Amino acid sequence: MNRNMIIVRDGIELTIINAVRLNAENKKILDQLGTVKNIIRLGDFHGLDDQFYIDTYNAEFWSQKKHNTYPNLVPTKNIDQNSTSPIKRSKFFIFTSAKYPESALLLEDSKLLITTDSIQYWDDWRHTSLLSKIILFLIGFRLGLFIGGPWLKKVSAQKGSLKHDFYQLLDLDFTNLVAAHGNILRDTAKPKLTNIVDQTFKQS
Repeated sequence: MNRNMIIVRDGIELTIINAVRLNAENKKILDQLGTVKNIIRLGDFHGLDDQFYIDTYNAEFWSQKKHNTYPNLVPTKNIDQNSTSPIKRSKFFIFTSAKYPESALLLEDSKLLITTDSIQYWDDWRHTSLLSKIILFLIGFRLGLFIGGPWLKKVSAQKGSLKHDFYQLLDLDFTNLVAAHGNILRDTAKPKLTNIVDQTFKQS
């Protein structure tokens, strides 16, 4: 299945979110953009390629503590409710009720919410293998905006335990969304997510 890496540039400094290791050709393009200073890991189930960028660029590694997946990745900068993001005019959001670390990042100027597995938007499956399409369909993935079902099941202490977190997330000022998988949802992310949250937690 496809994976998305977000690169934010401030002058010559680059911050990478949801890292994906690039081949040599595309790494040259990355280096032309600037110097990688920060790697941000937002979700527990991602992090496979973080170490490559940390080692290659001696970058600061931003993450919540005590990840279950890739636990040897120790942050040099902790992400918590009091953390100041390395990106100007941005803020972290923490899913405080999740059993495994999960956060999101809001870029305020572009009103872009960056997630990992918690909230995803797909408008096509072009970059997904046939086997992955079958698996995704069987575990409940569909085109459109959704809260990741397998993710929600794994991180929830009990049914509806993340309800408060999601309604707090809706207090953020965003219109666009991009996750570690899928496509970019422009302009309508907040009203669509509001409907999804209401449907998901209406009986909680």
